[in-house]
Amino acid sequence: MFNEPSTRTRSSFELAEKRLSADSLNFGGSSTSTVKGESLVDTVETLNAYKIDCIVVRDKHAGAPYIVTQNSPASVICAGDGKHNHPTQALLDLYTIWEHKGDFHGLKVAVVGDIAHSRVCGSLIPALKIMGCETYAVAPGTLLPPAPEVLGCDHVTSDLDSVLPELDVVYMLRVQQERLEGAPFPTIREYHKLFGLTKDREKLMKPDAIICHPGPINRGVEFDSYMADHPQRSVILEQVYAGICVRMAILYLLLGGADNGLAS
Repeated sequence: MFNEPSTRTRSSFELAEKRLSADSLNFGGSSTSTVKGESLVDTVETLNAYKIDCIVVRDKHAGAPYIVTQNSPASVICAGDGKHNHPTQALLDLYTIWEHKGDFHGLKVAVVGDIAHSRVCGSLIPALKIMGCETYAVAPGTLLPPAPEVLGCDHVTSDLDSVLPELDVVYMLRVQQERLEGAPFPTIREYHKLFGLTKDREKLMKPDAIICHPGPINRGVEFDSYMADHPQRSVILEQVYAGICVRMAILYLLLGGADNGLAS
């Protein structure tokens, strides 16, 4: 049930369902009766009547997946809710980082960009902390939460160049223009100059540092094309593929894989 636009998350869930041989019903947004005034709860009640086993929810309102859990016996997966959380994205990010680094303990990971409006941060930063990483939040003050300490990061700064030489993983975030109120910085060019990952800025990075991004990327804003497509550093497309594998595992565990002893 995708009530917000999505390419990677929706497509990877659909592929995960197909590869598990599940029968799936994909709908949302303008294709549902919500445009006629139907409430989320009434939509869920309709799905309950179909005896659905699992509901994957993407919604612009924080807390929507929780409302679904309170009104359905089905398993519910949060595929992103407002500025709140995106847990399956965090899991696939952890998997991708683990594949490249092998161990999380002591890794220095920075999230860079529009942190205030990022649901990814709501899931990723706590997950990184649990795994033993040292975390950094890098953004202009206008793109940080009013109380940055709520992020739980070890370091908060607006100076990317000062921390870039220390980082093992640079996790870039797009500026979420659709959620902004007013102008958080003078121009895109100014933002790119201070917070964009560029070929010149690569000189400050560790030789084995990698670049992540949850997508969609905006070339010329958080990246130049050289860094977005960097053959050694950019693992963005690996994250995309990991989304299928990780979401297959989640669906398998929720829908009975753990019950028959085949999942760990």
